[in-house]
Amino acid sequence: MQNPIPFPVLKNKIPLSVVAPGVECLQVIMVNVFFISHTEDNVTRWFLVDAGLGYCAARIKKASVYLFGEDNPPQAILLTHGHADHVGAVADLAAAWNVPVYAHPMEMPYLIGKSYYPPPDPTVGGGAMTWLSSTFPSKPIDISGSVKPFPEDGTVPGLPGWQVIHTPGHTPGHVSFFRESDRTLLAGDAFTTVKQESFFAVLSQEQEVNGPPAYFTSDWQAAQQSVQVLADLKPGASGCGHGKPMHGVDLQYGLETLALHFDELAVPKHGRYVSQPALTDEQGVISLPPPADDTPEIILGKLGIGALAGVLAGYWGKELWNDRQ
Repeated sequence: MQNPIPFPVLKNKIPLSVVAPGVECLQVIMVNVFFISHTEDNVTRWFLVDAGLGYCAARIKKASVYLFGEDNPPQAILLTHGHADHVGAVADLAAAWNVPVYAHPMEMPYLIGKSYYPPPDPTVGGGAMTWLSSTFPSKPIDISGSVKPFPEDGTVPGLPGWQVIHTPGHTPGHVSFFRESDRTLLAGDAFTTVKQESFFAVLSQEQEVNGPPAYFTSDWQAAQQSVQVLADLKPGASGCGHGKPMHGVDLQYGLETLALHFDELAVPKHGRYVSQPALTDEQGVISLPPPADDTPEIILGKLGIGALAGVLAGYWGKELWNDRQ
């Protein structure tokens, strides 16, 4: 059974849930951001992990005020990776709070305007989110004035007890965060607790351990190795970039099963990056395998993209409107 940690909804309609002591999860439309707090000498300092989609800065600020009060900005923003759904509000928030942003060195080219990410593969994973992935932004942002690399020793400046773990595969510089004292894991998109390729699973938030979002994963061998590294940690609690937090036996069993059967459970049967990864270095993308041929299912799915995009726009528009009330 899962640990019965409550998942309260704030009065201002911002869904906020507990991952572990001092770790809160905020759902921002279809992606999660996290607040890590640390109290020392009666002073609470906190860090934001990831920054959600664009135009969601207001929701993140509201949650931070609810948790930590007015005029109490974070010490820093910590990025698991730089995909658009994780850095959409990072420039606005870093400027408003005047705080640094930390990321892995292999992620820097995509955060300082130097390189595009490997393009998404809309032929993998099935589901509406996969079909829509070709419309998702993959161009770099430029926060060169505020972004810094994590220290080489794997620590987070000002946040004792946490370590940075390089978990590449979904992106070259993807990282996860781990607190050994209670085995709390923030895994970004190294794995998910919802089938992110399916629009209906995303909407219902049906909980299950899955691999990284397939349409944006550009190195499956590295992704498998990263899942094994995280499974070996035997986390007691985990928050991922997509899906609800998980705890205890359900989390450990699901993650161990994913690690043991990654080829069957996570790796697509075909796709652009399945047999050959995108090659990257600290300057960005070096080379890409050729695009995969469209399958009949993908061709059929593309016919419904316009209608689905309208549904998503209406749903997300309502969410953003609520943030402004």
